[in-house]
Amino acid sequence: MAKSFERHNVRATRALSRLTVRPGPRCGSAPPSCGKPPAFPPMLPLHPKVVAPHEAAMAGGDINPLIHAAIIMDGSGRWAAERGLPRSAGHREGVAAVRRSVQAAPGLGIGTLTLHAFSSDNWQRPGGEVRELMRIFEEFLRSSVAEWAGAGIRTSVLGRRDRLPPSLGAAIEAAESATLHGSRLHLRLAIDYSAREAILCAARSLANTQAATPAEFGRLLAAVERHPAPVGSDLVYNPGRGLAPAQTAPRGGPAFDLGHYPPVAELDLLIRTGGEQRLSDFMLWECAYAELVFTDRMWPDFDAADLEAAVREFRSRHRRFGRVPESVHAAGIDD
Repeated sequence: MAKSFERHNVRATRALSRLTVRPGPRCGSAPPSCGKPPAFPPMLPLHPKVVAPHEAAMAGGDINPLIHAAIIMDGSGRWAAERGLPRSAGHREGVAAVRRSVQAAPGLGIGTLTLHAFSSDNWQRPGGEVRELMRIFEEFLRSSVAEWAGAGIRTSVLGRRDRLPPSLGAAIEAAESATLHGSRLHLRLAIDYSAREAILCAARSLANTQAATPAEFGRLLAAVERHPAPVGSDLVYNPGRGLAPAQTAPRGGPAFDLGHYPPVAELDLLIRTGGEQRLSDFMLWECAYAELVFTDRMWPDFDAADLEAAVREFRSRHRRFGRVPESVHAAGIDD
């Protein structure tokens, strides 16, 4: 199994590495933003059909349901260092890579795209870099929301919000509200996010109660990931009513009701750029059966062709979820 896993990773890395690097224009360290976002080309309406990944994997025929893809956007700082630029220039250039990926995703059959922007561990970085990242996030959200709303892209942000600058928190809430009814793509940004912290919070809320079903736990985890309050501060599992606590969110937000949260979406494809091969506390619950693709491409250089190559690699793999193909089962072949 380990050898098979290694072969998959090497094959995907080689496939992505063969693509020609096409770096975008350098933003430098002076301008406050990377310019006006590119207009989205017309896209055919996508109406996601709910297909359980286990069923899709075992079904016959050319069934290609919309997938949930995630990207650990790594390598921006190293990209800048290789060019003698400050790390902030790499982060700003990475914004262009985000726009390229968001623009290309619907046409590649991606219904949900989750981007790992800032982990809870990233607070340990130098204060100047953290403050610059917070400014970049806010600028990106405010400059993109009208485009997303017009293109049918729904946006939501995962992670804690109590530690974010108030202006960024306001930008997040405005973007989520303005794009709430988008149906072509669900873009999720993970900011101040820790998968272990979210799982711990969800598990802690179930203490001393009858065990919840995986679906209920997934719904609770989805709510935890989206809840603006400090993780673990106010969630209670009620065995009589199920997972349905409610509490007013900070800054006058809406009532917190787990009934409004579907179970957390399983991840189909996880891509990591920058040459590293680890999960870095990202979507650990959702990654249970995700296909992993690693590439040496630094995030600022990542483009639509790279995303297409990763999706093509994903489509080439046989996802069995612990089962065996029907042909093997029918033939009575034992493992």
